[in-house]
Amino acid sequence: MTQRQDNTAIMTVLEIINSNGLEGLGEAVSILINEAMKIERSSVLKAGPWERSNSRTGHANGYKNKSVVTKLGRLDLNVPQVRGGVDFYPSALEKGVRSERALKLAMAEMYIQGVSTRKVTSVLEKLCGLDISSTQVSNASKLLDKELEKWRTRPIGKIAFLQLDARYENVRQDGSVMSCAVLIATGVKEDGKRTVLGTSVSLSEAEVHWRDFLLSLKKRGLHGVKMITSDDHTGLKSALRSVFPSVPWQRCQVHLQRNATAYVPKVEMRKEVASDLRSIFNAPNSTEAQRLLEINVEKYKTKASRLSSWMEENIPEGLTVFSLPENQRKKLRSTNMVERLNREIKRRTRVATLFPNEASLLRLVSSILVETSEEWETGKRYLPMA
Repeated sequence: MTQRQDNTAIMTVLEIINSNGLEGLGEAVSILINEAMKIERSSVLKAGPWERSNSRTGHANGYKNKSVVTKLGRLDLNVPQVRGGVDFYPSALEKGVRSERALKLAMAEMYIQGVSTRKVTSVLEKLCGLDISSTQVSNASKLLDKELEKWRTRPIGKIAFLQLDARYENVRQDGSVMSCAVLIATGVKEDGKRTVLGTSVSLSEAEVHWRDFLLSLKKRGLHGVKMITSDDHTGLKSALRSVFPSVPWQRCQVHLQRNATAYVPKVEMRKEVASDLRSIFNAPNSTEAQRLLEINVEKYKTKASRLSSWMEENIPEGLTVFSLPENQRKKLRSTNMVERLNREIKRRTRVATLFPNEASLLRLVSSILVETSEEWETGKRYLPMA
């Protein structure tokens, strides 16, 4: 009986191919897969159709229609069903399920690389020979968004040192291109390992954005912070005073060094000023750093009065790190940890150049940060801890 069915199916397939050539391959493959699934069901049930058998493990229960999109086009399949407590799903379709998962991962990866919905559709059509709709791509992105939101809202716990930074990306808003602030928080845990705590995207880096971001970190359980390192971002200092009023703040020494250039009246003085600032930042202790600062403030009073005033007002904000053990200062006196992270984000975002909305930007940045955080948390210790 089975042999006769097999022969009938093969003859039908040959007839279709002879009549329609390559255009009939889709229909031909559908017939072959349908027959293969029926044979597999008989094997699982240990009995063929209408066959009486004492070793039967269950019973056939008709068919369920299913359409599968492949390189040959859409295949209309009849999936055999069973009853009687037997688990059965055709192995031919399990391969299809794995392909579908791989396809979704490919779409997600394209989103992570900053590729637009339209481009994803086009690439997949060329890559897989599949007709993927923008709706399918959008649905895949929604699944990804759920996972990323879960990561962004996960509990934090005790963090010894916190570093904050912001970068900017172009986002389309109401027909105009606007600069969007991406806030990032990284931390060093008690075991000395780094972690990415979270990120937030908004068309403003005003105090309210920073304050809301910092409050969200506290709500997720952030506590035990000994020192916060950041640059002098707009609104950040006010937000820190509001949310972390008792935590010492270290202003990034690298940024201070760069900022000083704007107050140097002559180009030929820049090397000298840079050397003087390094001597302050590299001092063995707080007392010596303060002494060197006073000497340099006095030194530049006459020949660079604006620089002298700026140093007196701003440099002390970069000396907080002297309260820490010497073996921890170098990695906590600047935002180099998060700066390197920003460079990695830039390497990816420049592919997109312009994001259609804030959600698209947040998706890409979050995806990069998830990967980085996993590497950090499973990698080597970043900071020696007492």
